[in-house]
Amino acid sequence: MANDSGYVPISGSDRQPLADAVEAGPADGQQQIHVTVVLKAPASAGPQLPPDAVSARLGQRRYLTRAELAESSAASEETVERVRLFAQEHGLTVEDVDRVRRSVTLSGPVDAFSDAFRVQLRIYRTPQLTYRGRQGPVHIPAELEGSVEAVLGLDNRPQARPHLRRPRTPAPDNGTAATSFFPPQIARFYDFPEHVDGSGQCVGILEFVTPTDPQDPGSPRGAGYRIGELQAYFAELGVSPAPEVIGVSVDGAENTPGTNPDVDVEVMLDIEVVSSIAPGAKIVVYFAPNTSRGFVDAVKAAVHDETNNPSALSISWGGPEQEAWTGQTRRSLEAAFESAARVGMTVLAAAGDDGSNDRVGDGMAHADYPASSPYVLGCGGTRITVGGDRITEEVTWDDQGAGGGGVSELFGLPSYQQGVGVPLSANRPHRAGRGVPDVAADASPLSGYRIRLNDGDEQPVGGTSAVAPLLCALVALVNEGTGTPMGFANPILYHVARIEGVFQDVTEGNNGDYQAGAGWDACTGLGSPNGSELLSALRQQ
Repeated sequence: MANDSGYVPISGSDRQPLADAVEAGPADGQQQIHVTVVLKAPASAGPQLPPDAVSARLGQRRYLTRAELAESSAASEETVERVRLFAQEHGLTVEDVDRVRRSVTLSGPVDAFSDAFRVQLRIYRTPQLTYRGRQGPVHIPAELEGSVEAVLGLDNRPQARPHLRRPRTPAPDNGTAATSFFPPQIARFYDFPEHVDGSGQCVGILEFVTPTDPQDPGSPRGAGYRIGELQAYFAELGVSPAPEVIGVSVDGAENTPGTNPDVDVEVMLDIEVVSSIAPGAKIVVYFAPNTSRGFVDAVKAAVHDETNNPSALSISWGGPEQEAWTGQTRRSLEAAFESAARVGMTVLAAAGDDGSNDRVGDGMAHADYPASSPYVLGCGGTRITVGGDRITEEVTWDDQGAGGGGVSELFGLPSYQQGVGVPLSANRPHRAGRGVPDVAADASPLSGYRIRLNDGDEQPVGGTSAVAPLLCALVALVNEGTGTPMGFANPILYHVARIEGVFQDVTEGNNGDYQAGAGWDACTGLGSPNGSELLSALRQQ
């Protein structure tokens, strides 16, 4: 590598190998890869959301159009030119410039990237996977420090995991019998409004696929949906005409079902839950590689999509906020989520399926990201018992998995959670922070969602992966019913939660370090929604 004089590390870019990874040698120096350079927002974009985008009263909200957002927050030509000259000096090709998304896509050989960003790219192997990685921070010339927010794609380890659970067999011996319901049945259990179907709305769904070649994130494994199986499922449920589903490629990933069955299940679950409950909405599925670069680019693709204009975005993927995500990746996502709030797009994310520890295994409590983002509606899990076409009991999900939840170690207590009873973190020194989840609904695989797979088989599926699209469908129904996008939902929902009947408090169970109880708790948040009461409350705002 060249001399490091005049270079500075990018804040929050430090990487370490996965805990069980073994170094297998250097990455192929001539391998061609793609990297996204994320540019900083101009000072004119402003550091905070305007009050009329975050008001707790829907009627007082005013959002930007996506064209207005682009005009106010696009990167400057001068900033782009600095990165272009830097790339040229190091033999890297500028493949794409998107000032609106504030990103520059570079391509070139591994050796050129290693020299340009002062990193050593190596191949690492774990018992489960092989990936290209690095240790330590990414470096940039000091003159770029005020222009570059993040450099994503040098490391292509899997960024997130789907929060999906299938029921295990044999059946549990605790007397709980496994059952399953079609998504419209579950919507009826939560009294979703029936006189709206999501017409005029667009719902975005993020899905991620894993690279086949650890040294080439541009060639991901396939995963996706078969339109024929979706149509057969909708016909079985009496949904006619079949909802419109569109696949959008991000960073080379596409809808190619069949080669990654586990991810296919996630894709079919997400689409079938949203579409069967809000069949009038257009569904846009953004496929991206499961890397830090792919995750950020996918969120930005949805936020800035002027063609489809999604008003809600469902994310069923995540990971422990500190262990899985670098600071530069979170910073880039937080900027994108803030932009989503500005244009009136609600972002919902699954809170995790591994209880308060979030599968870290260190005996500590860990919140799952992006559900822990203050700009995201975190979706937790319950188990329901049904009798006479209604819920007779609802408790915290803690069988064959457990609903994620807890207190963020990274984000402070947001204003909308002031006074609701968010506890201090279970971890020493017991700091105050953003509480997760915000809301909850059925996630147990023992009271799961009956879906159709790409091979035509029907199976029950659970996990908070099902809750995010369930509540995303509710957002689409409510948006149609009020005639106004809910947008950044958290301040609104915490405001109307004071109205009796909008949420059903879930008071039983635990997810490990946190116990359910009266009022807000770090297992199920505000509780489970009553869709019709929520719509009625918002119409009066």
